[in-house]
Amino acid sequence: METTSRVGAENAPDTVTAEGVPAARLTVDGYLRAPFPWYGLDEAFTGPRWLMQVGTAADGTVQHGSIGHGDEPLVRSDSGSDKQRFAVVVTVASSPVRRSGDGTGVLDATTVSSAAWLAGSGLLACTWPAQMDHTLRDDWLDQQTETAFELADDLDGPAWSALSLPVDGVPVPFHYRESEFGWVLAGSAHGGVHIGAYGRGMSAYGLGFSVVGDITSYA
Repeated sequence: METTSRVGAENAPDTVTAEGVPAARLTVDGYLRAPFPWYGLDEAFTGPRWLMQVGTAADGTVQHGSIGHGDEPLVRSDSGSDKQRFAVVVTVASSPVRRSGDGTGVLDATTVSSAAWLAGSGLLACTWPAQMDHTLRDDWLDQQTETAFELADDLDGPAWSALSLPVDGVPVPFHYRESEFGWVLAGSAHGGVHIGAYGRGMSAYGLGFSVVGDITSYA
């Protein structure tokens, strides 16, 4: 899958690309192209919200994306980053195995495991042990990414526990796991999507999810 460039909330409104298009607008446009609803934390969360990135198929169809809440995550080994509080919500379009739009191959089905994998790899992207040399990070990240993939493929395994959280006000069962770096959860929502989430410094037990009414307000 191809991904758009990440544009965080720290980018000024007048940040532009080489073509003169506001970078934040490019990010919002990616979300607006999605044929499915986006989910974020519900109105109980009153902190900052910001767009991260969308993932697309080879034909440009938007398949998933992430919305951040709280502090924008820094690598855990950075000074003071252990005190960060953030939760990232990943929305994944639910779809069966199908031909790619350009006819060049087959796209895998997306499931709750897809959401768990994207959430797990997202948490790893902003994490590594503080005592680790930077030169070893790639090897560590490859190893941990493979582990995250295996865990996502075994949601009924012992690494996961059950957690019920509200989605649009209705209790929904989620798969949940914790590690020394943070937590990951995944489940299915209404509207043909799966929800994944990861975070650190914010308890997952008090979270709720709801459809984003106006995605442009997050830019």
